[in-house]
Amino acid sequence: MSMRISRRRLLEGSLYGAAAVAVRGYAQQSEWQPGIVRHLLPAVSHDRLLLKASFNNPLAAAPTLRAGLRTASGVRLDSSGEFFRFDLTELEPASTHELALEDAGGTPLCDPWPISTFPDPAAAPARFRLFVYTCAGGHPATMNPDTGSPYWVSIENRRKMLLTGLSYEPDAMIAIGDHVYWDLLSPVGSVMLGNAPEAQRLVGAFTRDMPVLGTDNERRFKTVVTPQICDLYGTDFRSTPVFFVQDDHDYFENDEATEEMVTFPPDDFMLRLARATQRLYYPEFLPDANRPAGLPSSGAADRPPGMAESYGTLRYGNLLEIMMYDCRRYMTLTGPVGGFLPETVEAWLMRRMAAEETRHVVNLPSTPVGWSAGKWGEWYPDLLEANGQLGVTQAKYLWQSGWNLQHNRLLQAASAMSGIPLFLSGDLHALGEGRILGYGDLDLRRNPVVSVLAGPISTGPRAWPSAWRGTPPLTPTGIELDAGLDPLEKNGFSIIDFTEDRIEGQMFSWKMDEPVEDLDNLQPFHRFTAVRGA
Repeated sequence: MSMRISRRRLLEGSLYGAAAVAVRGYAQQSEWQPGIVRHLLPAVSHDRLLLKASFNNPLAAAPTLRAGLRTASGVRLDSSGEFFRFDLTELEPASTHELALEDAGGTPLCDPWPISTFPDPAAAPARFRLFVYTCAGGHPATMNPDTGSPYWVSIENRRKMLLTGLSYEPDAMIAIGDHVYWDLLSPVGSVMLGNAPEAQRLVGAFTRDMPVLGTDNERRFKTVVTPQICDLYGTDFRSTPVFFVQDDHDYFENDEATEEMVTFPPDDFMLRLARATQRLYYPEFLPDANRPAGLPSSGAADRPPGMAESYGTLRYGNLLEIMMYDCRRYMTLTGPVGGFLPETVEAWLMRRMAAEETRHVVNLPSTPVGWSAGKWGEWYPDLLEANGQLGVTQAKYLWQSGWNLQHNRLLQAASAMSGIPLFLSGDLHALGEGRILGYGDLDLRRNPVVSVLAGPISTGPRAWPSAWRGTPPLTPTGIELDAGLDPLEKNGFSIIDFTEDRIEGQMFSWKMDEPVEDLDNLQPFHRFTAVRGA
C-alpha cells in the first residue's frame, strides 16, 4: 500500500510525553499514537529499509513490521525483549510505504506511519534536503557539582531544535558523532561523566572483562544510553530516514593522549560499547553497490546481511552521494604511514570522488577539516600556545604525521573533482563554514574545498572548546581559509539543499543563556551558497 502525505503533517503528530510541543511559534498537539513504542529510527536506501525500535514494555514474542504485502519479523537485540530491528528488502524506489507494527497476535503496537524510499541510483531527482548536526548526546543526570547546573541542554530543548529541523521537511537526517557522553577512563572526561558521584550512584561501574550484553553490564549500559537516544528522538523521526556516524565519545571516551593514557584506537571494551549502542539504538549503514562489502566493520555475523557499521553511503539518484566515515575506530599510531582511515577505506573514497557518478559527491568525516581546537585526535599538529593562538612550535604528544598526509590526499582529490568539493563534519561544538584555498604546499584555489561545521545540539557551558581547551575552534597553521562564518560556539544545526549545480545552506543557533522562548520560533541566522564551476 502506498500513500502520499506531507512530512509537515506528520510533524503535527510528534509527541513529548503527553504534552504539546511548541515548534516554530505554534503548539502542536499529538494525534499520532505511539502506543507502547518508545523510539523509532529508520534508515532507507532506494530498495531497502532498516528500522530500530524499542518498547516501554518487554515483548515476549517478536513483533512484525508490515509495508503493504511485505513483512519483516522483528529480531530481538537485547536480553529482555525491549529492542528489535526490522529489515524490509526489495522495496520499490521513490515510493511512499505505509508501515505498521504489530505484536505476535496481529494487534497494532502503534498507529501506522509512512516513509519514502530514495530514488533509484539512475534516477534524476531535482532536489535533496539534508538536516545535519553533531553532538546531540548527554545524560540528564550528569550535573556540574560546583553549580548544580546541567552539563547539557535539556532533553526537552534539544527536542525543540530537532523538531524545528524536521519542520523543514528534510529528505534525510545525519547525526555526526557523540550520540552518547559517558567517558569511563579518560582523565578529565570520566571525572565529569562516567565516574562522577551521581553517575556512580545511578549506574555503578562497568565490568570491563565481561560482555556488554547478556551480563549486568547490560542494565548499566541501558541506563546510560536510553535517555540519551530513546528519550531524545522518541518517534519523531519515524518518517525521516536517519544516518548516525560514530565519533570518540560513542566509544565512551574522549580522544586523549598523554603519558597517563592513550584512549584510541579503542580497546576491546570500548569497541563492544560502541557496537552495542549501534546494535540496539540506531541503524547500521545499508549496502551500496559502489561501496566494497569487505571494508572494515562490514558484514558482521551479528548484523543483517550486507550492513556496515563505520563507513556508509547516502545515495540519492544521480544527484547526490554522501560518504560518511568514522575517523576513530581504525585510526593508527604508525607515523607517516598511519591514518584515521584504513587504506581500503581511503581507496574507496578516492574512487568515488574520481568517478563523480552524481552531481554532488560529499565527504562527511567525523573529524573536521579546516579548523582545530588543539586537541590530540585531529588532522592537524597544532597546539594552543601562550599567545592564545594555535601553533606548531611544540610537538603534540603522540600525534601522527600520517593523519595529516591522509588529510592532504583527501582534500586534493576533492578539489580535483569538477563538482563542489564539500566536507560536512561536527565534533568541534560549533557552527561554521568556509572555503579552504590551500594548506602548506597544497593549492586548492582552482576548486576550493567547502567545509561546514554543522552545529551541536546538546553542548552545555563546560563543553565548549573555549571552556574545555581554552580556545574556540581556530584555523590551523598553514591553512588558507576564506571564512563565510568563523566558528561560532552556539547550539544549532544546518539545513542544506542540493540542486543540480548548487548547494544552499541555512544555519540555526541558540544557547542556554538565551531565552528558551526563542526555541519556539527558531529562524536561520546564517546562509551560504556554493555554485558548481563558480
